[in-house]
Amino acid sequence: MNDADINFYFDPLCPFAWMTSKWVRQVTAQRDYTVDWRFISLRMLNADVDYDSHFPAGYEAGHTAGLRLLRVAARTRAEHGRQAVGPLYEAIGTQAFDSAAAPALGPEEGGSREFVEPLLERVGLPAGLADALDDASWDGELRAETDEALALTGKDVGTPIIHFGPPRGTAFFGPVISRLPSDQEAIRLWDHVVGLASFPGFAELKRSLRERPQLRSFGVSPGETGIQEDWHGGSRRLTK
Repeated sequence: MNDADINFYFDPLCPFAWMTSKWVRQVTAQRDYTVDWRFISLRMLNADVDYDSHFPAGYEAGHTAGLRLLRVAARTRAEHGRQAVGPLYEAIGTQAFDSAAAPALGPEEGGSREFVEPLLERVGLPAGLADALDDASWDGELRAETDEALALTGKDVGTPIIHFGPPRGTAFFGPVISRLPSDQEAIRLWDHVVGLASFPGFAELKRSLRERPQLRSFGVSPGETGIQEDWHGGSRRLTK
């Protein structure tokens, strides 16, 4: 039975989900909160989308790689418990977005055995869990959890989705952040977000202009400010 204070739905190769997850970890380190790390697949969410016309090159391969990693995460949860998912996600995100190798990581490479096996071993899990990369039998569970997340927010969203105080609390897509706050700022931001989320009738506060996130995979180092771009549907717009 899950009695977490926060349900956090993530796709492991979504950079903005990763940024938000780092912020949530800052908050849980200072507050007595527990997180259940749950799954939402961007590949499944965009199953009916024509990638060539809606996304820049590489997005379909990247979303597919994220789905492959979610299969590994689902098998990890089934065989090693829910508590094993958070450390695995943290290892994947660190390698994919914050490591020295991140800028050179191709969109398909994140879903490879060569990528995930060392990360499984790093967090004390069997490398054989990587066999799930190609095992579509996990897709039913992933689709059900993706649908579970969308049932909380509606379908016109992306990742992450945070469910505050489940099962009766409110859930929202985001917040989308490009800069990692200080520990003190993290708590202040959290309190503001929870305040908005708990207000009856509040639904959306949005802008499509975003800075590139402070991630090495985007060429933006901690302390630097990424260039501002117009994003649509989780990707930089193809035309202005």
